[in-house]
Amino acid sequence: METALTRLVGVRHPIVQTGMGWVAGPRLVSAAADAGALGVLASATMTVDGLRAAVREVRSRTAAPFGVNLRADAADAGDRVRIILDEGVRVASFALAPSPELIAELKEGGVVVIPSIGARRHAEKVAAWGADAVIVQGGEGGGHTGDVATTVLLPQVVDAVDIPVVAAGGFFDGRGLVAALAYGAAGVAMGTRFLLTSDSPVPDAVKARYLAATVRDVTVTRAVDGLPHRMLRTALVDALEDSGRAGALVRAVRHAAGFRRLSGLTWREMVRDGLALRHGKDLAWSQVLLAANTPMMLRSAMVEGRTDAGVMAAGQVAGVIDDLPSCAELVARIMREAEETLASLDRPGAAR
Repeated sequence: METALTRLVGVRHPIVQTGMGWVAGPRLVSAAADAGALGVLASATMTVDGLRAAVREVRSRTAAPFGVNLRADAADAGDRVRIILDEGVRVASFALAPSPELIAELKEGGVVVIPSIGARRHAEKVAAWGADAVIVQGGEGGGHTGDVATTVLLPQVVDAVDIPVVAAGGFFDGRGLVAALAYGAAGVAMGTRFLLTSDSPVPDAVKARYLAATVRDVTVTRAVDGLPHRMLRTALVDALEDSGRAGALVRAVRHAAGFRRLSGLTWREMVRDGLALRHGKDLAWSQVLLAANTPMMLRSAMVEGRTDAGVMAAGQVAGVIDDLPSCAELVARIMREAEETLASLDRPGAAR
């Protein structure tokens, strides 16, 4: 199935595996890329050296195009961009809008720039700055999220910009892909659906928690880092919401120290990143400090398998997923379902 997305990035199918911290490493990314989707490495939880090693490992596993997701406002963003350019990575994706200068630098090096956005005005801004495409995440999506549903946000953005739009938030099968294409999108991006594959490095016990979840078990909370964060509701999330501000701040300082050791960042660099985050989202200082919770609490579950001590970011689709296919099986199934759905619409008597 050829779309503006497949032509832009050189993949076989209009599907993107999103960059999920501690999850989207070389194993998952290369499997998604080999399946014909666009695999995206999550670099925010990697050191600079770790990112270069991860890029080279993906390259050793697959000849297919892939991307790297990074924070445009990180203190070491320039070093990470240099790796993307040096290593010939096809796509750079961003959770926060990159600057016009950063977009220009990447494009000059032949890199496709695809920011993720959660509002029409943000899409208009990055399109005017030269972004090649945008990923539009509606409120159904996992992790940090907004409150506008994909079915409302997506057509707004499609009508507002002249670059390819990729739909995210609420997608897990071929019917969803067809629906996104009908809205004018060039493809879909999925996180939770790729997390729940046999190629995902997430521990089996954690995957089992996701598979057991119903739609009602997926919630949005501010207790982890002060921002709306969609995840599985667990006893830990309930405890965090009941712990009060003082306890949350003490926990945040402890987690910030742990992330500093793992990431290799200095305290000065972490403060700089916090300042950038505060400016970009107009956060209180207490919220900036709470943001230190996210990487370490996700790591506890996604790497260590400690569902009692970690949190599990999840899109609402977690409540309707009940299997763990390989990436190859998943992508093939989605494309088969999409073709069957399109064919059914052409049959005499089909609903229109």
